[in-house]
Amino acid sequence: MLLGAFTGQRPQATIARLLVGQFRNAIGLEKPVLDILPEQDKIRMQHYCPLHPYVVEVMAPLLCELSDEELMFKQLSFERWLKQQKVTLLHGSHHFVPEDLRKFCEQMGDILQWDQSNKNYILTHGVSGVDWRFYKHPLPENVYDV
Repeated sequence: MLLGAFTGQRPQATIARLLVGQFRNAIGLEKPVLDILPEQDKIRMQHYCPLHPYVVEVMAPLLCELSDEELMFKQLSFERWLKQQKVTLLHGSHHFVPEDLRKFCEQMGDILQWDQSNKNYILTHGVSGVDWRFYKHPLPENVYDV
């Protein structure tokens, strides 16, 4: 839940494909960022995704017993559990779905006045143009800082 809310990554196209080793590497950095591989992103764009200190705090203990090649999350099980629980959203009569975390991240980013270019890069929104493919390649520490 925290990873989805704080990073806005797509539940099936990205979060479900992340490996334990990626988190282990990210958490070991001074400025923890996940290196998301092209095959783990809907538009096949490798990008860095900063991890909020809360996410690091929660994730670190989970890594101890797992091997680097294992999937970090059991996303399909989580989604089935959510369907059974039918968690009602506060505004409206709809039930919570994992995609709502991505929407939350985007909306909260607007409230916090998150730099648009940085937000688009992390969420991989509108980054399929020539600028992003050939010229804009931010460094992990810059992505984290913004």
